[in-house]
Amino acid sequence: MIGLIPKPPGETLRVLCFGAHSDDIEIGCGGTILYLRESWPNIEFQWVVFNAVDFREDEARRAASLFAGSTLREMTLKSFPDGFMPYVGGEVKTAFEQLKQSPSPDLILCPWSDDAHQDHRLISELTRNTFRNHLILEYEIPKYDGDMGRPNVFVHLKPGQYRQKIDNLFDAFPSQHSKAWFDESTFMSLMRLRGVECNAPSGYAEGFHCRKLVLG
Repeated sequence: MIGLIPKPPGETLRVLCFGAHSDDIEIGCGGTILYLRESWPNIEFQWVVFNAVDFREDEARRAASLFAGSTLREMTLKSFPDGFMPYVGGEVKTAFEQLKQSPSPDLILCPWSDDAHQDHRLISELTRNTFRNHLILEYEIPKYDGDMGRPNVFVHLKPGQYRQKIDNLFDAFPSQHSKAWFDESTFMSLMRLRGVECNAPSGYAEGFHCRKLVLG
């Protein structure tokens, strides 16, 4: 287990981002990614999406370029079936084991383990099982199921960061524009609520669940 501040500012911070679907990372922690890019002088992102096929692959690449930009070191896109990942769990686990060959990350961002979507839960479970000595922050994704929890880690966002998150989401994912939940008020309201809960100076924040955290 590593601490909340894993490395001195002069060293490279390696951040591994997991998403079950093309827009999970960006919806769940896009603001935090922008915050890290702005706050850490030397940072590298590794992007892994387990269901990114056809036009959704193009959207995933566009989103990574918008959020991570030149700090994107590696991107892995898989084609596991949407909604059926637990039923091919062995294959997904194999993909996780292969990722262990990459340089060890300092911070991992993944879906919350109690997310109502079965694909999100599997990715969260395998993240914890595969990376057992790492700092893992589990992000939240609003949805029809009403599964929002009580996060215990918050990232304060500046106005430019939460505004840029919204702009990037609508730029990167045109296929989602017609969906009722894909709305600026959805994303802003959740960040506003989390901002209230952690007394963010801007009023906006992103929330995460952390099972283990070591300081020092």
